[in-house]
Amino acid sequence: MPKLSINTTSNYSPNFDIKKRPSKQIKFIVFHYTGMKKEKDAINRLTSSKSKVSSHYFINKFGKIITLVPVSYSAWHAGISYWKNYKSLNKYSIGIEISNPGHESNYKKFSKKQINSVIKLSKFLIKKYRIKPNCILAHSDIAPNRKKDPGEKFPWKYLSQNKISNWHDFSQNQLLKFRNLEIRNIEKNEFFQNLFKIGYPKIYKNISSSYLRKLTKAFQRRFRQELINGVIDKECLIISKNLVYKFK
Repeated sequence: MPKLSINTTSNYSPNFDIKKRPSKQIKFIVFHYTGMKKEKDAINRLTSSKSKVSSHYFINKFGKIITLVPVSYSAWHAGISYWKNYKSLNKYSIGIEISNPGHESNYKKFSKKQINSVIKLSKFLIKKYRIKPNCILAHSDIAPNRKKDPGEKFPWKYLSQNKISNWHDFSQNQLLKFRNLEIRNIEKNEFFQNLFKIGYPKIYKNISSSYLRKLTKAFQRRFRQELINGVIDKECLIISKNLVYKFK
């Protein structure tokens, strides 16, 4: 097996399932931001038995990687979550928390050092656990009704260029002419069907308009990061069509 070629430190969290999981059960990587003003408070929360939350890795503001839970155990990072035919993704995923105050506290751009560490760590995990690009996800992808992280400042396109995660085939110039163009209701329905094919959760018998708006925003935070408005336009539809083939 490949050895991790970057320095890591350990600060173990007690928040994980005691029973070990087989490596073949690991299918996903899920990225988060901490969503807390102070990095120290975020680490304390992730390692406190009272919080009942954790992740496998923590990347601080300088790009230092800290191991919180060994990957052979399920960390408590995803919560109520769904993707394709999977639910409760803690059992099937590796959680990576990245220090960032988040949308509620002066959401910031991720530093170059952080992203370099994201790439190095992800490449190691992808190789070791044979994780597919369409299984590299955001917390907001698997829980769009609850979560926004890691958000629209997380460089998904850049990660895809480094063979981490999937991205659509269009340049921004190609797409701009379709932005804010209204579409028919039948096309809006097609858009949501595309999202469900990609893997986004269709978890309610009677899906509310509020959930569909949050679902649209989750999609935009991932794949149309310049405009997060919850409104489906022609640009969103075209991107969703292209991504259906990427996420098979």
